[in-house]
Amino acid sequence: MTAGPGIRPPSDTAHTRATLGKATEENFPVAPFFVPAAWREGLMAVYGYARLVDDIGDGDLAPGGRDAALLGVAPDRADDRLAVLDAFEADLRRVFDGTPRHPLLRALQPVVDRHRLTPEPFLGLIEANRQDQRVTRYATYEELAAYCELSANPVGRLVLSLTGTSTPERIRRSDEICTALQIVEHLQDVAEDLGRDRIYLPAEDMERFRVTEADLARPTAGASVRSLVAFEAERARRLLDEGTPLVASVHGRLRLLLAGFVAGGRAALCAVADAGFDVLSSSPKPAKLRLVREVGAVLRTAPREG
Repeated sequence: MTAGPGIRPPSDTAHTRATLGKATEENFPVAPFFVPAAWREGLMAVYGYARLVDDIGDGDLAPGGRDAALLGVAPDRADDRLAVLDAFEADLRRVFDGTPRHPLLRALQPVVDRHRLTPEPFLGLIEANRQDQRVTRYATYEELAAYCELSANPVGRLVLSLTGTSTPERIRRSDEICTALQIVEHLQDVAEDLGRDRIYLPAEDMERFRVTEADLARPTAGASVRSLVAFEAERARRLLDEGTPLVASVHGRLRLLLAGFVAGGRAALCAVADAGFDVLSSSPKPAKLRLVREVGAVLRTAPREG
């Protein structure tokens, strides 16, 4: 269950195809075959945008500085993440009032026009990646949730806008799901994030479970780290459960798409639990069969709004 067939990259350049190809690595299906072609086009355009801005913020752009050059960044500043993010924001604004330069943003422009999308959710994703350059630790869960409001929740809101199903209650439920999915990803990537000098585990929780940064740098997780990860996993599970009524509030193929998002989070949590909550020796990933089973479970049990 990955990006559907027939979706062409907006450019023939290998680095652009590689960015879109990362959709297959996500915990959930980004643009599955069963949704209408117009939705797939929109979902992949939004994914390409979100993936590219994250790659800029993480320093994971393709070698050679091609993306920076496309955005008009001088070669001597191609490794300056904040400079590239500024150029990316300028190109995003051209999506709304001109002709963007980057092929992924050119692909986004007709989607924005067709669905009358606003700049705010896209700007939120850029600001989250700016924050990643300035903030590397979070003292409390509330601080982390505020970060997720920028880094994850805009994506769910964009999905609702693309499918014409936004309501205040659905946005609230979507935010719960997206925050949960972000927490799950953080749990899977504890070791990788630490390698970037980032810790997304709240310091108050680390103190409660007597986990130090040195503990997170070990090759395998000790008992205290496993207990902390189990605690954060349960928090994410509760958020997924609170957001799951979103699935039952819609119908048809959209219901299946949203069930896939929730199921992806649940399946990833199962992978973390199956690893004994040791997220340091490897990054636990859900098996496809587990994902399919979780989709069925979500569809059977998603509570309907009263």
